[in-house]
Amino acid sequence: MLIDSHVNLHHASYDADRDAVIRRAREAGVARMITICDRIENFPAVIAIAEAHADIYASVGAHPHHAKDHLDLTAAKLIELGAHPKVVGVGETGLDQHYKFSPFEDQVQVFRAHAEAARTLGKTLIIHTREADGAMADLLEEEAGKGPLRILMHCYTSGAELARRALALGAYISFSGILTFKNADDVRAVALETPLDRIIVETDCPYLTPVPFRGQRCEPHHVAYVQQALLKLRGLGEEEGSALLADNFFRAFPEVVR
Repeated sequence: MLIDSHVNLHHASYDADRDAVIRRAREAGVARMITICDRIENFPAVIAIAEAHADIYASVGAHPHHAKDHLDLTAAKLIELGAHPKVVGVGETGLDQHYKFSPFEDQVQVFRAHAEAARTLGKTLIIHTREADGAMADLLEEEAGKGPLRILMHCYTSGAELARRALALGAYISFSGILTFKNADDVRAVALETPLDRIIVETDCPYLTPVPFRGQRCEPHHVAYVQQALLKLRGLGEEEGSALLADNFFRAFPEVVR
């Protein structure tokens, strides 16, 4: 079984052939997908895709790049939207100090609203972190201290220390096509050390196309190459590894029908 835990199917790059993209994923054996909300104004488009397909689920949230545009976003609003039965995650939210498209303080404010909503809903908090490891670890520990919080560190590119602190909180860690990149030894090092029962995979399509498709638009069926890279790294056979990753996914997102 293949599962893509993080796709962006509402992205404009799929407007001309979205149904074909979904069909190719199924033909490749992708059994479940979670399509991710990056802005609240895009939630209707995101949830419509999930509603139209039994094997596709959704999240609700605002990417940290857009935090400055979501300062009025409350936990109550996220809870309202997140109560939809096809919504299985809150986010992606987090901290990004690489591009700094939104002020750090705005990112923290919006992150806290997402964390409160995830706790209340009992749904997974989907986290993006870039060049903010220490701040994210501190924030996660503070928010997890307020009550049970199921955490997914999406498209992991951070260091070993953040991984260690997140794992101590029970987090899952998701790896993308970056695992196949020539210059990604640091990411592979974290993937090598992460407990096998805490790992899942994703594409983050249409971004981060894995080898051997670099330069092309990423699609959900490319998750097969991400999974293959991870299983090779960890010395796992296809049948054993595929079952393990599927089990991890369904624990990370228990609302998804198996």
